[in-house]
Amino acid sequence: EFPFMFFKRAPLPRNMIENSMFEEEPDVVDLAKESPSYPIDSDDVVYEPRSSRLLVRGLGENDLDEEEEDYESSARLLGMSFMNRSSSQRSAAASSYTRQQPSNSCSVPSAKKMVVGILVLVIIAFVAMFIYFVPRCTFSKDGCQKTNSSIEQLYPKASNGELFPWTGLRLPASVHPVHYEISLQPNLTAMTFQGSVAISMVVLQETNKIVLHSYDMKIINSTFQDEKVNILEYKPWQQIAIKVSKELKKGEIYVLKIHYSANLSNSYDGLYNSSYIDTNGKRRVLAATQFEPLAARKAFPCFDEPAFKASFVIKITREAEYISLSNMPKVKTTPLGDGLFEDEFEKSVNMSTYLVAFVVANLSSVSKNVSNTLVSVYAVPDKKDQTHYALETVAKLLEFYNRFFEITYPLSKLDLVGIPDFLAGAMENWGLITFRETTLLIGDHSSPIDKQLVTSVIAHELAHQWFGNLVTMRWWNDLWLNEGFATYMQYMSIEEVFPELDIDNEFLSVRFKALAKDALNSSHPLSTKVYTPEEVAEMFDSVSYEKGASILLMLKATLSKVAFRKGVIEYLKRYRGLNTQSEDLWMSLSQVTNPHTDVAEMMNTWTVQKGFPLVTVNRTGIQVNLMQEHFVLNADNATDHSNLWHIPLTYVSDICNNSSSCKQVFLFKDKTGLRCMKWLKFNYRSDGFYIVDYGEQGWRALIIALKENVNVLPHEDRAALINNIFALSRSDRVSFRQVLNLLVYLKNETETAPLTEALTQLNHIFMLLDKRSDLLLVSRMTTYIFTVFGDLMDSQSWEEESSVSKQALRSALLETACHLGRPNCTNQANRLFVQWRTSNKTEHIPGDLLKTVLSVAAQTEKGWQVLLDTYKHSIYDSEKRKTLQALASTQDVRKIVWILKAALDGSEIQTPELPLVISTVCRHSAGYLHAWDFVKENWDKLTQKFSIGSFPLQSIIMSTTSQFSTKTHLDEVERFFGSLKERGSKMRSVQEAIETIKLNIQWMDRNLVTLWKWL
Repeated sequence: EFPFMFFKRAPLPRNMIENSMFEEEPDVVDLAKESPSYPIDSDDVVYEPRSSRLLVRGLGENDLDEEEEDYESSARLLGMSFMNRSSSQRSAAASSYTRQQPSNSCSVPSAKKMVVGILVLVIIAFVAMFIYFVPRCTFSKDGCQKTNSSIEQLYPKASNGELFPWTGLRLPASVHPVHYEISLQPNLTAMTFQGSVAISMVVLQETNKIVLHSYDMKIINSTFQDEKVNILEYKPWQQIAIKVSKELKKGEIYVLKIHYSANLSNSYDGLYNSSYIDTNGKRRVLAATQFEPLAARKAFPCFDEPAFKASFVIKITREAEYISLSNMPKVKTTPLGDGLFEDEFEKSVNMSTYLVAFVVANLSSVSKNVSNTLVSVYAVPDKKDQTHYALETVAKLLEFYNRFFEITYPLSKLDLVGIPDFLAGAMENWGLITFRETTLLIGDHSSPIDKQLVTSVIAHELAHQWFGNLVTMRWWNDLWLNEGFATYMQYMSIEEVFPELDIDNEFLSVRFKALAKDALNSSHPLSTKVYTPEEVAEMFDSVSYEKGASILLMLKATLSKVAFRKGVIEYLKRYRGLNTQSEDLWMSLSQVTNPHTDVAEMMNTWTVQKGFPLVTVNRTGIQVNLMQEHFVLNADNATDHSNLWHIPLTYVSDICNNSSSCKQVFLFKDKTGLRCMKWLKFNYRSDGFYIVDYGEQGWRALIIALKENVNVLPHEDRAALINNIFALSRSDRVSFRQVLNLLVYLKNETETAPLTEALTQLNHIFMLLDKRSDLLLVSRMTTYIFTVFGDLMDSQSWEEESSVSKQALRSALLETACHLGRPNCTNQANRLFVQWRTSNKTEHIPGDLLKTVLSVAAQTEKGWQVLLDTYKHSIYDSEKRKTLQALASTQDVRKIVWILKAALDGSEIQTPELPLVISTVCRHSAGYLHAWDFVKENWDKLTQKFSIGSFPLQSIIMSTTSQFSTKTHLDEVERFFGSLKERGSKMRSVQEAIETIKLNIQWMDRNLVTLWKWL
């Protein structure tokens, strides 16, 4: 999936532990140490003795796979612990009394009186105990119902009140699906669908229950082995189950059939309805799927976990005006009468449920045969002429991947489909890749940067056909095996196949973004345990994607390109059709290294612990000592100071520095020493995922070297120095004055990567100052940016430019110049806009400048209205998106309020664009507080559109909060998200937002005086 499930947690049975979420052998969850993943009311808190806690810990996934006597024996033991608790409470009560000695002696009663008295007391005590211990219902009219309290403590209740026979979020491993027969009939008028599924499954362990997933379906009837069965449903975990009277035998095949109906989803996952307005102004509807990660269960009952691979035969009933598409080629079409047709598709290869896909729509296509695979690109009829670039691109990339992996794409067809109303950037469904239109379609006037985006997304999704589809991670904790690899291959393949797209600068930029994310204490390891659907959704972030790609680049640079490729091919061939975890990849790579390298020993330090290392360089005379530590922006709140990495450390020096042959490399595990040169630059070309602090003397030497000769280092290294020193300043390891000293060399810089990195970092500081309304300091910062970049801004051409690298630089420089009101920029932008408008939009504006030009025009009433009309009628998606960004850049509060509401309700602006609208609004001082208020007021609506933990919601949270830098705003953010409780308060992105605000406050407290003094 290219990034561009919310369960509302119900209160769990008190003594039920979610052990079954773990991989295979579950980790032990100790209630004394682990905080619960669901809120606990004070009334629910009861004392449990250690014996009770130990018994609960024993109920892991493997234990729960056993049969009913195992459950009942555990329950009896658990019941014994409750008895122990009762007895211990009674003992405690008894021990609270002490005998009081009388002050005066008294006469001793007679033996007869004592006997009578004792007898009376015994009778009274017996009656009291009887009344106390016998349940109150004994004296009621209906009497007491017999219950097995220990079993009820273990099992949740199904929706019909019966006990549900499973107690974990992960499914039991006792049965495994083999094949699905699925029939679906979407009704695009009523926005509903009917379906039936026949699941053939093999029994791996004898059992008397089958548990699988289903969400929000009305089950009409169900049979097991052609006999009617009752379906139990536990909605909080989206699970259904059947119980059978006789044990299912190991190795036998059984068939479960379910007929059901449901509504088409309106939340962009599952089987959902999409719509668009055609060029005639008519609203058109279609149905499409988005199943990753946990939404196949919304379209058909299934075993919705990646490891439950099976084959599929899919039949779709449609109206005559539509076509249907699925993963496999169509076998036949059968007329059903009443204008309905049934399309049947070939039996699929074995695959995970999240890769199943189908589309019902009115689409047009272009096709060609590539290496015995029929490749087609589909779009709505109005946009068919925008599909040709994608077709040529995917053809070249498919041939490249077939050669590189030495495994031919295994299906006979490959469809790429542009969906008008699609939330993700794209989705890698096997044989039927779905895209947002802006990431697939290229018009006549699209810029090379637009082509770079489309090529990147196609390359990413096509790489998934091997990494993710052919070989799939076992569980979502290792999502990076899918997404990190696809991201790495995306950049590597484009560099090989499309060198003119200058993709290396883009890859460097995303590595810097991944470092920024991973420097937060709220980050997570690449391979990390995930339990709930919200946690699974949050794995789709820059750590899984960009950090995953970054460590693969580092590993390739360490092992060599040839050895790395051999290891990848070995991995794909060994685990073809299977599910894997990180260790499987490391083993494959270790086997091809010569001399043998324990790749796992090195790479586990990068995948199982969060963050990355800071390498500190200390010079003493002629000796250079190196130290490493976990780099955290806010070291005061770091959770672990003991992490060490096996760093493939590379460096160049003043003796030899601007050629790959100069690179020196060694594995840095703890600390080491080098002989001193005039200067050293570590992390050659920034291939490694770490940053370096050279110390005051080392920084001074590098700054002098750059001032003397800007080309003394490659442009990647110059960009990395800028990135590293800003990060070190933010963590208070380097003074901001030292940062400004380094930036002096930029007057001689001409390369895109270092210039755009410096501009990005300075823009971040500018926006923090701007949101504080410190107008004088904002003015000084503007002057400083113009001092450093002004001449370069004014020298940019406003004509067509063919170089992607030069376009990227020009776009960044002029966007900043016009945003800060530089007259030369705004005048040129207005000139181009007037020409474009007066020519009835036939006078072309260069694509990389379009957003900048339109954003300037949007600041006037007339210009904004022209752009709104353009947005509504444009059929070119790259133009449409830039127009939307321009509309959202307005400083008019009424327009800001309108555009936020319009994007939320989806009528005039498609709702998937809402995160982009909010991000753009927040860049400007007039809009960021309105955007924050909008999020607070509409949180429930937002979480209906975007599931808790999803990438769009992560983006919205960070866009609206990341520029706050005052204690007042920090308190407000903490108060709001704290009030949400199960509606989002535990999201990692919330912790990231709070941590970011605290860092902003600290940076401002430390550096405001410096800014006043030196700007």
